[in-house]
Amino acid sequence: MAAHQLCQTLFAAEGRVGQRKLWGIVGLARRYPSRLVEQACQRALAEGIHSYKRIKALTEQLTAQALEQLNTPAQTEPVLTQHHRLIRDGQDYADLFTLSAQQSASLPLFNED
Repeated sequence: MAAHQLCQTLFAAEGRVGQRKLWGIVGLARRYPSRLVEQACQRALAEGIHSYKRIKALTEQLTAQALEQLNTPAQTEPVLTQHHRLIRDGQDYADLFTLSAQQSASLPLFNED
């Protein structure tokens, strides 16, 4: 876990003096999704960031991006179309329906044995 590794790195570098930073990082998980806090800690480790304020800002930025993605309508849904090579003309379907209706009208309603 990146958050655990970051906290160990901060404690090794600053000792008890940096303990407030550690509590701050742990406290972020109460206000933000832990997955986003973890991603912020991964980025902080990769960039060599050891500031609680910067980690909090990264977490807020990731949260804002996630909310923006949720509010953006998905464009993956196909647009319905009435024109396609497999869709016949409406008159063809009308003729088929008429033919079927005529055939079923000529059939007896009850099976007479």
